[in-house]
Amino acid sequence: MEIINSTVADIDDIFYLYDEGTKYQRQQGTNRYWKGFERSVVEQEIGENRQWKVVVDNKTVCVFVTTFSDPLIWGEKDHEPSLYLHRIATHPAYRGRGFVKQIVDWAKQYGRENGRRYLRLDTGAGNEKLNNYYVSCGFTYLGVVSIPDPEGLPAHYRDGGFATFELIL
Repeated sequence: MEIINSTVADIDDIFYLYDEGTKYQRQQGTNRYWKGFERSVVEQEIGENRQWKVVVDNKTVCVFVTTFSDPLIWGEKDHEPSLYLHRIATHPAYRGRGFVKQIVDWAKQYGRENGRRYLRLDTGAGNEKLNNYYVSCGFTYLGVVSIPDPEGLPAHYRDGGFATFELIL
């Protein structure tokens, strides 16, 4: 297994994994699921080396995005040196293999190398199974935040509160 930057050649794989992730979210019985992403945004993330892929046997099995700034979700806390994880999506045939925990281990090192103090992520409020999983990955649950003006965020951020998680590096 290796974690490397995605390229434009990976874009179809990335959107396949997003679509499969959305299907999985719906199957979990929650009304909180992704509502699509702009191709231009993903292309920009790739160009900025913020879109990553987990590769096993030359196959992309998981993708995720990093950023060093997330003020719309984290507000004043965004001023603290943090690495944020977004849009973790795993291939259906590879779920349950602990890729999120491996991403977290990788992100801890990546965050430290880039002078960050915190590793953070968020997810739609109300998914206790996912919340508990993130806690099992070492995160502290911080509570639910509302985003008063989700302009500039993907559509699913317009649907209510978000559970926030933090891990001290």
